[in-house]
Amino acid sequence: MPALILDGKALSTQTEVQLKTRVDRLRESTGKAPILATILVGDDSSSKTYVEMKGNACSRVGMESIRVFLDQNINTEELLNKIHELNENENVHGILLQHPVPPHIDERKAFEAINIRKDVDGVTCLGFGRIAMGEAAYGSATPAGIMTLLRHYEIPLSGKHAVVVGRSAILGKPMAMMLLAANCTVTICHSKTTNLPELIKQADILVGAVGRPEFIKTAWIKKNAVVVDAGYHPGGIGDIEKNGLNEVASAYTPVPGGVGPMTINTLIRQTVESGEAFLQQI
Repeated sequence: MPALILDGKALSTQTEVQLKTRVDRLRESTGKAPILATILVGDDSSSKTYVEMKGNACSRVGMESIRVFLDQNINTEELLNKIHELNENENVHGILLQHPVPPHIDERKAFEAINIRKDVDGVTCLGFGRIAMGEAAYGSATPAGIMTLLRHYEIPLSGKHAVVVGRSAILGKPMAMMLLAANCTVTICHSKTTNLPELIKQADILVGAVGRPEFIKTAWIKKNAVVVDAGYHPGGIGDIEKNGLNEVASAYTPVPGGVGPMTINTLIRQTVESGEAFLQQI
C-alpha cells in the first residue's frame, strides 16, 4: 500500500478560503483588515522570494501587508528602531523579521524586540516559553504548521515515539515541545548525535529539521513511520533522502509542497488571529 502524502499545499489552499471569510467578516464589522509587516534586511534572493510569497498569501485572504526593505549595512540598533516603530503602529497586527539577517546583526536581540502580541512568527523567547508551559502564544510557524498538518490527516500522536532531528530555536526545539504537549515521547537529535541511525530507527514519527540536504537516509527509517521533512534546499531536496521513502513510510510530507506551504499558512492564520484580537476590542 503506497504511503499517504501529507499535502501541505492542498491544506493551505483549503485553509485560505476559511481565513478569507474571517478577514471579510472582520472588515465588515470594523472597517479594517489585519496587517502583516515583513522586514527584509539586505538583498538575499531567497529571502526576497519568501517575503514575496508571504505578501501574496496576505493578498489571497484579503489581508494587507507592509513590506519593509532595509539596507544590508544597517546595524542592530537601526533594525531595533524599525521594529519599535512597528510595535507602536496600532494598524500593524503582526511583525515578521525574515530569517536570516546579515551576520553582523544580533538576530536574537531583534527577535526579542518584537511585541509578544505581534509575534505571529513565534520567534520570541517569551512565546517559546509560553508554548513549552502550555500557555497561549503564537507558535513558531513551521512546527505549528506541521502540527496542523498532522492533526488534519488524523495522524495518531499520543503515546508515539517522535524523533526530531534538529535543535534550532525556531524549529527543532519548539517542534519537540509541541509533540510533547501532544503526548508523544520525544527524542531530540542533531548532527553530532552518536548512533543517530539507531535512534531514528526507533521513531514512529520522524521530523527532519537539521538543515542539511538528504542528511537522513531512508535506510535509517522504521517501517511505517510517519516522516515529516522540514528542510528545503535548491533543486527541491529536503533533509531526508527521497529514494525509497514511499515504500518505507506510512505517511510523509513531499518536498516541495509539504511543510513549506504550512509555514506560510500558519503565519497568515496567526496574523488573522492577532488582527481579530486587536480590532474586536476597539
